[in-house]
Amino acid sequence: MNNAEAKARIATLTETINHHNTLYYIHNTPQISDYEFDTLLKELEALEQQYPEYQLPNSPTQRVGTDRDADFEQVTHQYPMLSLANTYSEEELLDFDKRIKKLMAENDLNIPYSYVCELKFDGVSISLRYENGILQKAITRGDGVQGDDVTANVKTIRTIPLSIATNNDLPEKFEVRGEIFMPNSVFEQLNEERVVAGEEPYANPRNTASGSLKQKKSSEVAKRKLDCYLYYLLGENLPYNTHSEAIKTLESWQFQISQTYQVCPDIQAVMEYIKIWEEKRHTLPLETDGVVIKINELALQEVLGFTSKSPRWAIAYKYKAQSVETTLQGITYQVGRTGAITPVAELKPVLLAGTTVKRASLHNADEIERLGIRLQDSVWVEKGGEIIPKITAVNLAKRQPDSQPLQYATHCPECNTPLIRKAGEAQHYCPNERGCPPQIKGKIAHFVHKKAMNINSLGEETIKALFEQGLVRTPADLYDLKEESLNFFYKDSQKKKNDDRLKVKNLLQGIENSKKQPFEKVLFAIGIRFVGETVAKKLAEHFQTIEKLQQATLEELQQAEEIGSKIAESLIDFFKEPTNQSEIQRLQQAGLSMVAQKDETNKESSLLEGKTFVISGTFEQLSRDELKTKIEANGGKVLSSVSAKLHYLIAGSEAGPSKLEKAKKNNITILDEKGFFELLG
Repeated sequence: MNNAEAKARIATLTETINHHNTLYYIHNTPQISDYEFDTLLKELEALEQQYPEYQLPNSPTQRVGTDRDADFEQVTHQYPMLSLANTYSEEELLDFDKRIKKLMAENDLNIPYSYVCELKFDGVSISLRYENGILQKAITRGDGVQGDDVTANVKTIRTIPLSIATNNDLPEKFEVRGEIFMPNSVFEQLNEERVVAGEEPYANPRNTASGSLKQKKSSEVAKRKLDCYLYYLLGENLPYNTHSEAIKTLESWQFQISQTYQVCPDIQAVMEYIKIWEEKRHTLPLETDGVVIKINELALQEVLGFTSKSPRWAIAYKYKAQSVETTLQGITYQVGRTGAITPVAELKPVLLAGTTVKRASLHNADEIERLGIRLQDSVWVEKGGEIIPKITAVNLAKRQPDSQPLQYATHCPECNTPLIRKAGEAQHYCPNERGCPPQIKGKIAHFVHKKAMNINSLGEETIKALFEQGLVRTPADLYDLKEESLNFFYKDSQKKKNDDRLKVKNLLQGIENSKKQPFEKVLFAIGIRFVGETVAKKLAEHFQTIEKLQQATLEELQQAEEIGSKIAESLIDFFKEPTNQSEIQRLQQAGLSMVAQKDETNKESSLLEGKTFVISGTFEQLSRDELKTKIEANGGKVLSSVSAKLHYLIAGSEAGPSKLEKAKKNNITILDEKGFFELLG
């Protein structure tokens, strides 16, 4: 490689890695595996070492990946939160041990030392500050120097102590670091609920935990059932000689410590620990992706010190994603309630990460084309950081000579309607939403779900029976059911007849009780594409009635909090359909609530009635949530984005520059905290 080639490659790698850093830390949507990312980073590090004159100012080798979010107050870390050097190689671990010995020799140290091995949990790093035993701040890693203040959200995690019983050993101030994660069982349940709601399932627990922690409402964070393991104690003049002593102290203070850590006398014991946990880790309730190895002696840690990015006394060994080879025996196509077609790989059963895998999602036609997959191909399947198995590659050396390229389905596998694919979307759809059985039954199942109309007497089998009898084709049909039309449920024997009469009675009572559900639940139950539970609530709060929502323009819809162009366009398309208008009218006539229930308990005045606000930055007297509550208590509405129709932008310190620029461009009044209180008089 000559100088020009090296310069060009360094520039390309810098841009690529920074792009993937943004996807991982900010958007929580990684597109490549950790291994692929680390391989790119190592290549860049090697090139910069060889050609230092071409290193760019924004090189990712010189900084920690950042998850800082302008919507949260920024807090400077008292002790920088650095990343760890990592490796996938046992040889590099032996080199790490040699470097420790070399550094000790350079510092004239000839003392015994040990290692502490801890599993590397795949979650979100957090720093917890305590004063006098009380939790004061919870800060994300951010860029290692500054992080987001997520204290209110972290307080919803039950395993994190808000206060510690005072005792003689408790320092006045100390800091505890750990990893916030989403348990696998919670992740699986959350995805099941999203599928029922017609929403895209989340990719993996780590990104879901990160997104959950950055929710604007603590009440929403609490619903995600996050958990936390702590593994590091920091403070001034702490009376501990080793890291393991500090960990035991944290345990005595009631912090949750994973019992998987182990003190290892030498690097050979470290290797043994790594081998033991490579398989055993799959029995844990959370995702892990490696092992963190630290010098146990704190005095030696201090001597060894840090590089600009990481401590010299620690390293992370990362397990390669487990991958197995098996045969693709077929492809089936599933039809969701929205008509979305999902191709599923039918595999020859194979054991992977402790479970037998028979199927793997292929996502869409683009993914099949990218893989170049064919029937009877020998394929590699892995889980990695994802719970859902995926095909990663084809073993072309084993491809049959007579194999043919795959033709993606052209017609719905259930109703034979030609599939469509909208511009800019990855998935194919069956447009026959009123005649395709899985879509009809899926819409009804969504409508009766506990988070929608909550008709728990209507299970999958009952819905299927009602559909097959021709009694229910839309949710509104449920409210036309009469006891005499349900006698097909009755069995021959008298006992079974009595049981079935009770079943029918409960069914009709459940349908009747559902009329008490609030407007936001009804709106979610209707099943408008992209309108999930949270969006339905925002729409109900903003528009108050179904009539106002139906009549709203595209721009008016986007004035509502969290409503972007994609959701707004979906709402416009839904409400202009005569059949949808008729369905809503039938539901309204059946007695369902189509008007939001106003909460007047915290009403202060109507001074801000009809006025809209966007809040950006941090403030001295009130938090952002308190400002929002104040605005709403006086009749105003808080939006998430600046547009030409906005009335006021309330800008604190570190307000988003793009919001300020857009507000000035559109001549929108910009208020500081004092100006807002003056507006209230």
